[in-house]
Amino acid sequence: MRVLFASVADPSVYRSCVPLAWALRTAGHEVRFAVPPSFTGVVTADGLTAVPVGAARDTRRMTALHPQEQEAMREGLPQPYQACAAPDTDLSWEAMRDGYTDLLTRWHKPDNFPMIADLVAFARAWRPDLVLWEPTTYAAPIAAQACGAAHGRVLWSLDVFWRTYQVYRRLQPAADPLAAWLGGYARRDGGEFTEDLVAGQFTVDPLPDSLRFDTGLRRVPLRYTPYGGPATLPGWLRQPPGRPRVALTLGVTATQRFAGYVLDVRDTLDALGDLDADVVATVADPERIGPVAGNIRLVRWVPLQALVATCDVVVDHAGPGTLLTAALAGVPQLTVPWDFDEPALAARAARQGAALHLPAGEATGARVRDGVLRLLHEPTFRDRAAALRAELHAMPTANQVARRLEEMTLEHRMAVA
Repeated sequence: MRVLFASVADPSVYRSCVPLAWALRTAGHEVRFAVPPSFTGVVTADGLTAVPVGAARDTRRMTALHPQEQEAMREGLPQPYQACAAPDTDLSWEAMRDGYTDLLTRWHKPDNFPMIADLVAFARAWRPDLVLWEPTTYAAPIAAQACGAAHGRVLWSLDVFWRTYQVYRRLQPAADPLAAWLGGYARRDGGEFTEDLVAGQFTVDPLPDSLRFDTGLRRVPLRYTPYGGPATLPGWLRQPPGRPRVALTLGVTATQRFAGYVLDVRDTLDALGDLDADVVATVADPERIGPVAGNIRLVRWVPLQALVATCDVVVDHAGPGTLLTAALAGVPQLTVPWDFDEPALAARAARQGAALHLPAGEATGARVRDGVLRLLHEPTFRDRAAALRAELHAMPTANQVARRLEEMTLEHRMAVA
């Protein structure tokens, strides 16, 4: 069958789909990736076929254009996705109305409306049987509806998107700006608004039961497969360390999109400098850090899966790719979340028992050091990390999900043909 993936121009978001794309490709299906023109080189570097649609758009430029949003995120101010990720948050209708409308206006609409016409035209010409889309690429289900393809979302974290939509509709049933926006484009191409334009006909979900939301949607579990792009393994990482190893990795989004880490890296490294452990810190600009203790190695980038496999503790920001990669290796984590889905995901990992949760606004070098020592010396965390690893490994692999998607494609194409 023909499978069309669609993604906005965000490397982490796009690469969450790559292992499933390759599973479908090696199962004999024809796979193509629809992305903005500026992003096609990322797709082809992964050995996949890119289809440029729309105009260039980079979501990482958003806060450069809107510095007030960057400051709000640094101050920890609520925004709808983050607020709706926490079930105990009392979000007023006014805050939800203004915040959600702002998200649509400044994020989702600019990412999607340049893609819609080209994506619909390509889908009608190529006639995919199945369209798979990451949950912010709303142009994709419109195209799927226009050509009669089955379609589903491929999540890369907690389903804050569907939950926030539901909260908005519950607070004000008479208002639905997402339906008005998507419905207008769908009707232009002969369709209409239905809730699967928001939620997909099904949802491929990489989170295990202990970490995910129960949304009530039709779910296809998928074991997370780490993939960060083409990589070269450095020589120092080919052999296991002679003593405990701690990784400090805070992701690329903080520096690429928000202009810096909220954790004081210098203070943290100073606090870890006297540990009887090797510390590997991935930082965007090692030269700016200056001299470090002899037990600390600074690197710009390293294949994360290979690094965490040699670690006893990982200190991270609770980004879903980082958290799940460490969880697959059975490594305890100290999470330091600060934005979007991270606080809710970190809280769930702490509740499961494989991690300690230290909000970024409360994180000092001394507190990170204390957390690392607990994780190194209290066996309960290793036991719970092993349990989380087992839960992940019990989920269906990408190859198994590829076969399941064949069945679901037949089911949904028959339903909409």
